[in-house]
Amino acid sequence: MTDPNPSAAARRAAWLVFAAGVCAALHVGKLPPAIVALRDALGMSLVEAGFLLSLVQAAGMAAGIVFGLLADAIGLRRSMQAGLVLLAAASVLGAAAESVATLLALRALEGVGFLMVVLPAPGLMRRLVPPQRLSLMLGVWGTYMPLGAAIGLLAGPVWIAALGWRSWWLLLGALSALSALSLRTVVEAPADARSGGLPERLARTLRDAGPWLVAGCFALYSSQWLAVIGFLPTIYTGAGIAPALTGVLTALAAAVNMLGNLGAGRLLQRGVAPPRLLATGFVVMALAAGAAFAGGPEAGLPPAGRFLAVLVFSGVGGMVPATLFALAMRLAPGEDTVSTTVGWMQQLSALGQFAGPPIVAALAARAGGWHWTWLATGSASLLALGLAALVARRLR
Repeated sequence: MTDPNPSAAARRAAWLVFAAGVCAALHVGKLPPAIVALRDALGMSLVEAGFLLSLVQAAGMAAGIVFGLLADAIGLRRSMQAGLVLLAAASVLGAAAESVATLLALRALEGVGFLMVVLPAPGLMRRLVPPQRLSLMLGVWGTYMPLGAAIGLLAGPVWIAALGWRSWWLLLGALSALSALSLRTVVEAPADARSGGLPERLARTLRDAGPWLVAGCFALYSSQWLAVIGFLPTIYTGAGIAPALTGVLTALAAAVNMLGNLGAGRLLQRGVAPPRLLATGFVVMALAAGAAFAGGPEAGLPPAGRFLAVLVFSGVGGMVPATLFALAMRLAPGEDTVSTTVGWMQQLSALGQFAGPPIVAALAARAGGWHWTWLATGSASLLALGLAALVARRLR
């Protein structure tokens, strides 16, 4: 039966695509509030916790661009549904895990499901919303990760304290299954815009400088954002802050990232140059991380000032992902390589997320505290500013 209001149906479908992305991001954000419980239950070390935090990105790090190609091959909606089912299965199996090794393996499997959900989503949104609303909707899409992380960080400590980490894994598995069913019921499969075979599209993407630039920027952004936000519960628990308050503070730090994403979408729609937004985001992230971590507990800013700096780090830094998703549409070699370009961007982003937390954890273990975190994040921002300059030249 034809919907009497196709534009309203398309909007509902676009929001369900966004909700699926948030559901996938919950599987990344479900771990930080559970680290303390997992260390107590399974005897994890801090560095093992860092790898558990980042291993969900292993599939993207190894083959993100391949999953982007496959999403085009099997269909955008079908890829998202399969990814959600895989996330549900891995989370349910994870609830029964009795060792760190089993959890590590299932986190890698969740990484495959995560990619199958988030890589096709921007291209699917592009076909669901009118062109004049695309920048705004991409700004909304850029919030899927911080929103999912914020929900996990806010609800996770309360749920885990009351019912344990295993039931937390089961809950998110059930939500993923429900999201897969909603996509199948409401979102119509779009006609795919493809030309050439998979090897040809892969070659065109990797020969072009544009996908490399946006992917490199995303890697340098994601490495520092996940390292800072992911370890906040551990940092605050170690400082003697109650678990419930730790969850609220960390969720707030993740949630303000959405403001930067939404703001970037509006600024892009008004004609602000993307390289300017990238440069602003990375400069502020470098300065805010220095204010938040430099000096150790006995020097530097007081605790309230440090937390405010974390909010600025996450909030202004949120302009970066929304800008990069918009740039992926412009710098892809062709319309039929958008998912492939997003896949390459996700692959290098996953590399950053995989490397960032263990590097910061190793620095903290060596220094006996978190006061050298700013050195790692500032170095990433400095490199990203160089790539932003090359993006500006490319757009000219």
